[in-house]
Amino acid sequence: MLDFRGISVHYGHQDVLTGVTFRVNKGDRVGVVGPNGSGKSTLFKIILGEMATDTGELIIELNPRIGFTRQNPEPDTPEETLLEYSLRGIPGLSEMEEEMHALEADLADPAKMKRYGELQMKFEHLGGYDIETRVKVALGGLGFSTEEFDKPFKSFSGGWRMRAELSRVLASKPDLLLLDEPSNYLDLPAVEWLQKFLKAYDGTLMLISHDRYLLRTLTNITVEVDAGTATRYEGDLDFYLEEREVRYQHLKAAKENQDHHREQLQRFVDRFRAQATKAAQAQSRQKLIDKIDEQRIILPKRYTNSGRLRLAEPPPSGVEMFRCNNLAFSYDGVKKVFSGLEFNVIRGDKVAVIGYNGLGKTTLMRIMAGTRQPTEGEAIIGHNVIPGYLSQEFAETIPPDLTVYRVAKNAWDARGGGPEKIFRNQLGAFGFDENDVEKPSGVLSGGEKIRLAFLRLFISSPNFLLLDEPTTHLDLDGRRLLEDALKKYSGTVFLVSHDIDFVRSVATSVLEITREGIRRFPGGYDYYREKTAGEKPKTEKVESKESSASLESKTLSKKDLRRQRAEARAKIAPKVKELKNRVQTAEKKIDELQQALDAASEELFNPRPETDFAEVNRKVRTLQFEIDRYTADWEEAATELEALSNDEM
Repeated sequence: MLDFRGISVHYGHQDVLTGVTFRVNKGDRVGVVGPNGSGKSTLFKIILGEMATDTGELIIELNPRIGFTRQNPEPDTPEETLLEYSLRGIPGLSEMEEEMHALEADLADPAKMKRYGELQMKFEHLGGYDIETRVKVALGGLGFSTEEFDKPFKSFSGGWRMRAELSRVLASKPDLLLLDEPSNYLDLPAVEWLQKFLKAYDGTLMLISHDRYLLRTLTNITVEVDAGTATRYEGDLDFYLEEREVRYQHLKAAKENQDHHREQLQRFVDRFRAQATKAAQAQSRQKLIDKIDEQRIILPKRYTNSGRLRLAEPPPSGVEMFRCNNLAFSYDGVKKVFSGLEFNVIRGDKVAVIGYNGLGKTTLMRIMAGTRQPTEGEAIIGHNVIPGYLSQEFAETIPPDLTVYRVAKNAWDARGGGPEKIFRNQLGAFGFDENDVEKPSGVLSGGEKIRLAFLRLFISSPNFLLLDEPTTHLDLDGRRLLEDALKKYSGTVFLVSHDIDFVRSVATSVLEITREGIRRFPGGYDYYREKTAGEKPKTEKVESKESSASLESKTLSKKDLRRQRAEARAKIAPKVKELKNRVQTAEKKIDELQQALDAASEELFNPRPETDFAEVNRKVRTLQFEIDRYTADWEEAATELEALSNDEM
């Protein structure tokens, strides 16, 4: 179906792909893996025709209908609803249906009857008669409630728009399905649903993912993209992990032989190039060196950046690390994110929090870390407990222009400082040697960034780790690195993650949050699944407050009901105004920064003679950092504004 033949792609002076050759056959289920920034998404752009190759060609056979998720989905019109947007997953289907309706008025005409029959066959083949059912099933599985189907698509935040985009693509039943990190915007229950849905998909699948659960259960072929090359492995993730070790040992031995041979040749050239009697031989050996350099064996990036992560022993504390009584929180004083939470965390436990997005998992963690205060109830930290909070945006909170040394030293000085030798030992414990400490943070791999984030965290010597989606943006090896470190860690861990294999490996107990309340499961993730296997799945927004409000309205007059609604709107009006200003300010800044980033990128890809690549690269990293910061602020404000708007309706 897809035949990559000697494809090379270059960005400026960077070789992204070099001589890539592999094939994807019809019916293959391909997991595309590799370090962040290795060129995996570039393969998809080539398939979709969004990027040209510098050399080589891609042959697409059988003219497949391709399904893929766009990064910035937008509605056709401001009024387009979530359901209407999702139904547009098959290009031309709605136009086909309109033509069929028009032809139905005069089927006595033989030509129109023939055309109607052709359209009907094509419409049925594309799944037009049951697409609405498929779309609704996909939307529900990804966390949307039925009440939201008729809401304007533009009213949803970025993360929820990506869910809608995913449901639209899944329901369209394409011949070739391209999914780039589909679990990034999903909570753990939605990942479970996605896995079941894709398991039943009978087309050709290419899945870029670092999620080992999805890769293990959905793929039978693995393509590793690393060091500019793409290597096809004829097996699933476990086969790939075993086979790549064997291949690496052979590659490593070949590189050692090549380096040794080059070193011998270089010594001869250095020794005899100035002697007239040996000049010809030296020149001959120099040509061999040049040939070796052209065919230099490069070890995969994952081995050169793997590093280590060793978590220090935690300081002693009391037995109870945290306890809450009747805990509740509200951003606006009207709508509660959660209420009535009661649980405790015991020293040495590793707790995974599970629940749909929007139920307050991140808010709860911020309260436990002390960065937010509850609006009701008590949140009590235990005796000698030192929380260490790692937010979802840990990578974005590290300034890209600061070096590894400076990021860590700032945290060290903020704690009170100490001898330089002890500080250097801390750097070494987290895998940073003298060659790493002067690297700008912006060029670090995902695994290196999380090691730096944990170093910054552990400088304050915590004994209660609060980890909010710590595996986000980590590749397979980065996740393994973190997982192994947490399993060996003797302290207490409280974590939120959508990575099922990560939760299964690390967690010793599960805390489930639903609209109905909170439940504790003393075993790990498999125990939790066993105990909840027979229960009916709960959608994210199981029941809105409208149901209870409608009962109240039966006992109130229309005048009283209007007065209550007016009072509620007046109460939240200042907050609504503030959030609208935040959204508008963030949107304006994002537009300005994006224009500047486009200009800088254009200069990078089409350099002038006077272009300073180091300076332009620094500018690009800074602009990307600022865009991410304003985007996070926009999404937080837009989400709160959406919640308040729902209450007004």
